[in-house]
Amino acid sequence: MAERITRVGLTAKRGLTAASGVLVELACWLEARGVQPIFESDTARLAGRPPDALAASRDQLPRACDLLVVLGGDGTLIGVADLIARLGTDVPILGVNYGSLGFLTEITLPELYDALEATFAGTAEIESRAMLASRTTRDSAAFAEHIVLNDIVITKGAMSRIIEVAVAVGDEAVTRIRADGMIIASPTGSTAYNLAAGGPIVHPAVDAMVLTPIAPHTLTNRPVVIPGGSEIHLRPIMEPDDQVFVTFDGQSGFPMRPGDVVSVSRASRVIRIVRSPRRSYFELLRTKLKWGGDNR
Repeated sequence: MAERITRVGLTAKRGLTAASGVLVELACWLEARGVQPIFESDTARLAGRPPDALAASRDQLPRACDLLVVLGGDGTLIGVADLIARLGTDVPILGVNYGSLGFLTEITLPELYDALEATFAGTAEIESRAMLASRTTRDSAAFAEHIVLNDIVITKGAMSRIIEVAVAVGDEAVTRIRADGMIIASPTGSTAYNLAAGGPIVHPAVDAMVLTPIAPHTLTNRPVVIPGGSEIHLRPIMEPDDQVFVTFDGQSGFPMRPGDVVSVSRASRVIRIVRSPRRSYFELLRTKLKWGGDNR
């Protein structure tokens, strides 16, 4: 990172009281180095900051800082990443793991200050992660647009029967899948819902997207990895009383209507994430997925 960091945003998972002491200590550590900590408003209350302390709302924070430190799990970081993309900023994220998996918030508490020192010195690896852009068309007009880090998911309602989804890549029809749903995942999202549904793990440096059916009715419907420059179109085959939902990174969504089409392509924006200085991507997989060695 060539630019000098003078302001660091601090945000934590809502209600994460375990992070209160760390936030106070971190703010003091930053101030001792001439760096201004800027708390997200709810996080400021979590840390017991005085009412007149410098803070910013969730929507203001990414534009008010040079680096954003996120304390929580992957879901917390994903929410912040989607917000950054929506606001059109490119502030890097340093995720500190308070969750159970931590494929994205991979920096542990003991590594926090080493990672910050490396980031301030410009020696930290800051990885660009591809995002997905989604456009939903309803009645031949744009209805909703989203940018996500992990995935776009079409699923049936809790009490609904199997749904049918027509899948096209570009102008070419691919298939019609009968299943509980369909996942379109980025390489980053390949270790999320896609992995649980039996999809492949895709290295984040690979320019690709993954189409993974959820519990397909026909076992020959398998996950497919396609080029990252493709545009995917998903159209549920629905009756008026069918319950079909589309969700975006598990953060937002809405019920679909007959005729709706969800189109997904690689977003023009990327998210920048500070990598742990102590482990590679494959070491991260070995640790989190308990592959071999001493991780049994």
